[in-house]
Amino acid sequence: MSGTPTIKEVRAYTVRGGGADYHDQGANHWIDDHIATPMSVYPEYRQSRQSFGINVLGTLVVEIEASDGTVGFSVTTAGEIGAFIVEKHLARFLEGRKVTDIERIWDQMYKSTVYYGRRGVVLNAISGVDLALYDLLGRIRQVPVFELLGGPVRDELQFYATGARPDKAKELGFIGGKMPLHHGPAEGDEGLKKNIEMLADMRAKVGDDFWLMYDCWMALDVEYATRLAHEASEYNLKWLEEALIPDDYWGYAELRNRAPKNMLITTGEHEATRWGFRQLLETGVDIIQPDVGWCGGITELIKISALADAHGAMVIPHGSSVYSYHFVVTRTNSPFAEFLMMHPAAEEVVPMFSPMLVGEPVPENGRLKVPETPGFGVELSPDLDKHRPYTH
Repeated sequence: MSGTPTIKEVRAYTVRGGGADYHDQGANHWIDDHIATPMSVYPEYRQSRQSFGINVLGTLVVEIEASDGTVGFSVTTAGEIGAFIVEKHLARFLEGRKVTDIERIWDQMYKSTVYYGRRGVVLNAISGVDLALYDLLGRIRQVPVFELLGGPVRDELQFYATGARPDKAKELGFIGGKMPLHHGPAEGDEGLKKNIEMLADMRAKVGDDFWLMYDCWMALDVEYATRLAHEASEYNLKWLEEALIPDDYWGYAELRNRAPKNMLITTGEHEATRWGFRQLLETGVDIIQPDVGWCGGITELIKISALADAHGAMVIPHGSSVYSYHFVVTRTNSPFAEFLMMHPAAEEVVPMFSPMLVGEPVPENGRLKVPETPGFGVELSPDLDKHRPYTH
């Protein structure tokens, strides 16, 4: 393609506070209120996820400027560590390349970091670069990212809501509500009883036809998860999510075999790359939930989704606002999407990345037509306090 702009500069910034990172929401937010985690075995880290450091990374903003002056950007969770990786390592594979060299760039970023990366913060940084590239290409071509991915397969997205108030989610028009599980195995039978009582209470509030799900956030073992699944089936729990730590593929296979057949077993929020998801899909889980800002970006999510399709599994990305909306609307095996309720009490629909992004769309009555604005269709707030800790 003659005349294609090249990449002039890659810049990486950190942002702290002000709603810039959904892991850093401050006191009295439902997202940090006694949610079961792998650290729940330690009483001193049970009440708050921030107490054990879920918010230490902070936000990474990646900006990529093309030779024609166009700038694309993305946000993800990687903070100063991610900024170092982008500036000191990954930038060399972008600057001077055509903006369309996305596949080659991804391959070089991954293979050059595999000796110290493979997943975690390195894949978060790679994901941030990849998303910024798609945003940049969409802006240069003046098309939304979903057109770069083959175009929409449906007119609008429909959502379930993740938050502490599924009853409010129903009133707001969502198709279901996913609650955080509050009590893990270390809290014994009494904790399990409280989990079931919470589910029973919510089922009574929302009625029989509204989806209810439990997000276990890697907190359980196979025995506890199996007990929870069977007791929860009495209240028509639609799925049990991320019950085990991500590396326990064998445990997921056993859980899928032992859980009620009419209950979905879902996971994948903390998995990354086609290779990780290949192993996960072979366990038989029903839905995979990659986060596009952590799994490798759009470039890798395309491959992950194709693998899932071949395994007969749905792909419902972990809530990441516009970065997943543009993908979900183009895939038949992603029939609905997650909306993360960022309101402190989960009672109102507010933008996930507010106040960091301008123009971020939100569902109305549980539905959303993805805007046709170029790129991902959002801008960084001019008031954002961003810091560039490294240069190259």
